[in-house]
Amino acid sequence: MNHSSRRDFLKTAAGVASAASFGLPMMGSAFSNPAPAEIKKGLVYDMLPKRMSHTDRCKLARDAGFAVVQASTTPDEKGAETIKQAADMAGIRIDSVMNLAHWEFPLSSADPAVVDKSLAGARTSLRNANLWGSDVVLIVPAVVNAQTSYRDAWTRSQAQIRKLIPLAQELSVVIGIEEVWNRFLLSPLEMAAYIDEFKSPVIQAWFDVGNVVLYGYPQDWIRTLGKRIVKLHVKDFKREEGGYEWVNLGDGDVDWAAVRQALADINYSGSAIAELDAGDSKDEAYFRDISRRMDRLLLGKT
Repeated sequence: MNHSSRRDFLKTAAGVASAASFGLPMMGSAFSNPAPAEIKKGLVYDMLPKRMSHTDRCKLARDAGFAVVQASTTPDEKGAETIKQAADMAGIRIDSVMNLAHWEFPLSSADPAVVDKSLAGARTSLRNANLWGSDVVLIVPAVVNAQTSYRDAWTRSQAQIRKLIPLAQELSVVIGIEEVWNRFLLSPLEMAAYIDEFKSPVIQAWFDVGNVVLYGYPQDWIRTLGKRIVKLHVKDFKREEGGYEWVNLGDGDVDWAAVRQALADINYSGSAIAELDAGDSKDEAYFRDISRRMDRLLLGKT
């Protein structure tokens, strides 16, 4: 997405944020009837074998059937430029950035030094997105723990994320808030309210299909979050007696037919990024299999 189209996206998203601020239903927004578009298949760039060059990793993703990748925060400018050149050469788009600093240095921390490091990492991610032509940066907003209450996680993280809005607006990049196992935003109603309180088109939802299976239903989250969802992570999760495990797509408890219907109900037409097992032992057949599973489970292709 070029700068012009990203600006157009933000203008449209601003209409949604404005409607939400006045209590109007999200489904009645300008996003209700988008132009028909197929969900773009992608994968997390770090899943690709690190023993390969960046160019070969991008070509592998392309040849396996993926249109986009999600790269991680890359502070080294030369390294970031190398990844850009590799993606351009392979003809695959870096459509989003996975921010990395938010776990080790939570935005919800009471320690100003920790928060400063987190904000610095987020700003690097936003600048990476601008360089790569990405339109979204994924951010985990907070971590609830013995030192940080739920209420403090809410208020502190919102205060810090608001500091990132001017740069996100300047670069025409959306911040996608993701729900993860951080003891925070444990229901779709809470996540929707948290995002709406920013009243900004550059703060939206990054929804992970697998992360909510332990305590909810992805299809319910999708319908509740609705047009707030800017991008998806896809993985599968299986409950077992005495525990659970992450499994390949279609091998777990996710009701993919229900997820597919919920995405159709909200007219979702963004990208879906696989976030699965990685390692140098993975070969092209592994990634082609993931691509085929996404075709069948997420896109309804036979």
